[in-house]
Amino acid sequence: MLHHISLGVSDIERAAAFYDAVLAPLGYVRVWEDLRSGEPDQAVGYGSPGGGDKLAIKHRPKGQCAPGPGFHLAFSAPNKLAVDSFHAAALAHGGIDNGAPGLRPHYGPHYYAAFVVDPDGHHIEAVLNKAE
Repeated sequence: MLHHISLGVSDIERAAAFYDAVLAPLGYVRVWEDLRSGEPDQAVGYGSPGGGDKLAIKHRPKGQCAPGPGFHLAFSAPNKLAVDSFHAAALAHGGIDNGAPGLRPHYGPHYYAAFVVDPDGHHIEAVLNKAE
């Protein structure tokens, strides 16, 4: 259904370092960038290697705010180790724990996920929802 999503970030370099680190264990990489130090409208796109972007972060230093309660973005993970690594990378790069890696049986018998809040306040998740 969705082609891609964009998130506003207050510090593009900090956000790019964060997303480089947390998306790598999930198999996603920086697929394009438009970084020009000190200039407006900088952005970075992430997706599968060799593909287009599914997530873009866009520099919005003035008035940037994360969506309100109820919004979060979930990334597919290839295995439980990737979920664990996503969570650890997020905490190491300025993210805030919002749910340690583990099974969430109330979402389904195989729903293994971790939840964090990125440095700009965006709620993100890595999830594996199949038997491993």
